[in-house]
Amino acid sequence: MTLDASQDNPRDLCNGRNLFQIGEPYRMPQMSCVPHNASAMVSTMKEQDADTPLTLKGIARQAGVSLATVDRVLHNRPGVRPETVRRVKEAVERNAFQPHVAAADLARRRARRFAFVMPSGPNLFMQQIHSYLGEMSAWLSARRLAVEMVATDVFDPTILATRLESLAGDFDGVAVVALDHPSVRAAINDLVDGGTKVVTLVSDVPSSRRHHYIGIDNIAAGRTAGALVGRLVGPRQGKVAIVAGAQGLRDHAERIFGFNQVMASEFSQLNLLPPLEGRDEDDRSEHLTARLLGKHTDIVGLYNVGAGTPGVAKALIDSGRANQLVFVGHDVTVMTRKLLLQGAMDAVISQNPGHEARAAVRVLLALARGEPILREQEKIRIDIVMRDNLP
Repeated sequence: MTLDASQDNPRDLCNGRNLFQIGEPYRMPQMSCVPHNASAMVSTMKEQDADTPLTLKGIARQAGVSLATVDRVLHNRPGVRPETVRRVKEAVERNAFQPHVAAADLARRRARRFAFVMPSGPNLFMQQIHSYLGEMSAWLSARRLAVEMVATDVFDPTILATRLESLAGDFDGVAVVALDHPSVRAAINDLVDGGTKVVTLVSDVPSSRRHHYIGIDNIAAGRTAGALVGRLVGPRQGKVAIVAGAQGLRDHAERIFGFNQVMASEFSQLNLLPPLEGRDEDDRSEHLTARLLGKHTDIVGLYNVGAGTPGVAKALIDSGRANQLVFVGHDVTVMTRKLLLQGAMDAVISQNPGHEARAAVRVLLALARGEPILREQEKIRIDIVMRDNLP
């Protein structure tokens, strides 16, 4: 799905990317007024001329160039003759001009294009991010932004790296749910070296040259899950099962790390089983969980690190042991809400998908404009949600 505010023609479905246009091109509102005293109005306007900040149009007029040319010079884009660049910069310096960002955006001949590389398949949390991006269409249109969803297998490093490589030169910015793997790291670095702004979303690759990470502190999230499981199990002894999507996803690996830390230091009476990898797939997660529950009758706690919650829950309920185990997972979705209300799930570690969607777009836009990132605004919080405080 694409949210496109540009005036360019839509593109057909190609290489997993689907583009369509929403709404009409942005137009500046027309305003008119009839002054009560025309002569007084003219006099006032003359008095204000010296103090009124020069606009982008004024810079273009002084330099004898078009608005688009001024925009290219201000954003250091190629295709402008040195003499023209000199004239524009002299006009800017002469007037101590600070370009108004919105005006500069409107002067662009095309929309900025951002790609969101997301997991394919029925991941409910990722679908929520997709949905929130859809709700931003008016905001995107006002800033001449086009957001394109690119679905791929983020669990396969070769497929993910190839998909990232295919985006080179086509987008101003890329947000990617990333696998921490040398191939993916190299693909991210190549995009950055080519001038594309890259942020990692939900799952980070900190050893890459990505510009920013949007997501929670996953070690803290794992520690929080460990504290919940340990305290809710209480004095009982037994085993604790862990189901992850893939430990190659850094968010999953860090959550498991934090979970293990708390279990080892605070709840040593509980034995951790090796993590299972369900690739965030419902059927695979159900199969693995059912087999594990059948093999270990002394499991007292279950931590689902990623998605695949419907499959994990089905195996747990079908085993008849839903009321005997402490079950903790991630993200408030239609499914986890239902499981919490039923009592089959005890707690959810939540992050706000709307905040993540908005933060990713805002950070990419700030990077594209060369503006500072408001880090406190874009920080994603960890929330604990139980049946009694469901939002």
